Amino acid sequence: MNETAKQDEQIRATFRNAEEQGLKIAIQGKVVAILLVVLYLVATRGLIAAPAFLLAGGLFAALGLWHYRIIGSSSDRPWVKYVFLSLDIALLSILVAVGPTDLNYDLPKALIFRFDVFPYYFLFIAVAGFSFSPGLMLWAGIAGSAGWLGAYLHVLAGAANVLQWSDIPNGATREQFLSVFLSPDFLPFGSRVQEALVLITIAALLAVVMRRARNTVFAHLEAEAERRNVNELFGRHVPRAVADLMIAGRGELAPTEREATVLFADVVGFTALTEKLGPAGITDVLNAYFDDAANIIGAEGGIITQFQGDAILAVFNLPAADPEHAARALRAGIALLERVGESTYGGEKIAIRVGINTGNVVAGNVGGGGRENYTVHGDAVNAAARLEALNKDLGTDLIVSASTATRAGEAGLERVGAVELRGQSQLSEVFTRRET
Repeated sequence: MNETAKQDEQIRATFRNAEEQGLKIAIQGKVVAILLVVLYLVATRGLIAAPAFLLAGGLFAALGLWHYRIIGSSSDRPWVKYVFLSLDIALLSILVAVGPTDLNYDLPKALIFRFDVFPYYFLFIAVAGFSFSPGLMLWAGIAGSAGWLGAYLHVLAGAANVLQWSDIPNGATREQFLSVFLSPDFLPFGSRVQEALVLITIAALLAVVMRRARNTVFAHLEAEAERRNVNELFGRHVPRAVADLMIAGRGELAPTEREATVLFADVVGFTALTEKLGPAGITDVLNAYFDDAANIIGAEGGIITQFQGDAILAVFNLPAADPEHAARALRAGIALLERVGESTYGGEKIAIRVGINTGNVVAGNVGGGGRENYTVHGDAVNAAARLEALNKDLGTDLIVSASTATRAGEAGLERVGAVELRGQSQLSEVFTRRET
């Protein structure tokens, strides 16, 4: 299974889990609602009707609990929720069609449609809504309408005398209208059809809304999964901050020129160490060291733009702006020196030298042949590399330019003196960390 198929399956699994959890919540709510309704009916309709109400409530609760146990089990299937919803609707419709109108009075069956029975069908739409399933929502409207009309037609077939709206004559007096409208035999077909259409319409509209919501959520999950996959893959090859900005910009990262602080670090005696350890051994050392360096530099908001053999080129204040870039680069450099001083990598002790400089740089994607890399270049970058090399001559492990020291604050630093850097016509003041 390819990555796209796996991603789609994960999203579908997310929706299935949402449907299952939603149905469980809906069933719990339905059982509680049934209990409250039954208690209300028993309290208001008298003890004679209590057994019938308790029996009906028990049947609904039993169906709900049965369905609850099946959800998410090995017996669960996509069609199971439709079956249980249909059973609920069928049970209510049977009670409407053949149940007693009122146990306390001998009333015509047609009067059941004068009581507040129809709103109970909306309970099933509410249950379907928790499933986050447009199909189940639409089915709730269709099955509910069919059950309601089925119950009506059953009562209509058993009625000896039926009055419809057409039995009210044109220009009828108030007394003539009420004589039909208030008659126990008044069982208008049009009113039942209207109720059924309202139920279907509401269910259909909610199904459309739910479908749009599902599509929106699906697209969001798909985008997040794609972003996560690309970030994980892309982040292996370029700094994570660059990957985030490039993904947000759909692969584009505009060239930028601004002041930044550049950190250049190099391993002392790398050639001799390579000869001693061989390719496999030196790779283990570098991988462990680079992992520490990436964490330390990243923690201070910097990004590593290049691993040049044993050297690291990192930049602060790019691609995302950071007003504290000089101070953070200095903290990263000192933290890296301290970490290396107390650690071993691949079983070896190593030493590094660090140069830090602040100045204007140009950053952006460069490359060819379909391959690009995020790089920084300019005199400030070259100066950082030369400062790192200067450590060897001065017997230090950290050299910081005056521009960095000024912006970062010279606390913890001491002046080394004015030195001549290759490529610069004037002497440059440099600093190192103060011995403690």
